[in-house]
Amino acid sequence: MTLIDQLQWRYATKKFDSTRVVAADKIDRILEAVRLSASSSGLQPYELFVITNKELREQIKPIAMNQAQVTDCSHLIVFAAWDNYTAERINENFDRTETIRNLKTESGTAYRQMLLNLYPARDPELNFSHAAKQAYIALGTALIAAAVEGVDATPMEGFNPQALDELLNLKEKGLRSAVILPLGYRKADEDWLASLKKVRTPSERFVNWLR
Repeated sequence: MTLIDQLQWRYATKKFDSTRVVAADKIDRILEAVRLSASSSGLQPYELFVITNKELREQIKPIAMNQAQVTDCSHLIVFAAWDNYTAERINENFDRTETIRNLKTESGTAYRQMLLNLYPARDPELNFSHAAKQAYIALGTALIAAAVEGVDATPMEGFNPQALDELLNLKEKGLRSAVILPLGYRKADEDWLASLKKVRTPSERFVNWLR
């Protein structure tokens, strides 16, 4: 199937088959796609937490408005964004880039200094908001990668981030939860949405050509 076919196939699954587990190689490819995702200045200001522990997911369920996808899915991914941009985090990224590429340039040094002058001085809440937007770019990559693998996924904002942060001890890691993503396989006969046609804005109203 083509990518467009797979995107036509995917939808925000409402009912997962709790008896089915996504193969490790599929999960690995989805996670690798996220790792390779685009991010502003290449900083990747977020981390992933992949949760398979059933007891922990039972604790998360009431935090996520008792949505069954949290416990019925195969893997639950938490996208946790940096709570702030710091000089240490920025320098770590640029140091890694220079080491891997074995290249240090004047323009790269100037760009590093520009970010060091800009980000750490800003309000932490503004920086978290920016980092969370980068996590959402990665979420989009995860959704596409899952579709390619034939794995169902449900992006979810319906949860209490403060409670989830406390449960996962994210504050101590300098992180805050941004969005969660259950992965698994649909239970089509019990999912009211599975058989319905996908609805999107028509292309002629969605795409504006300026020629």
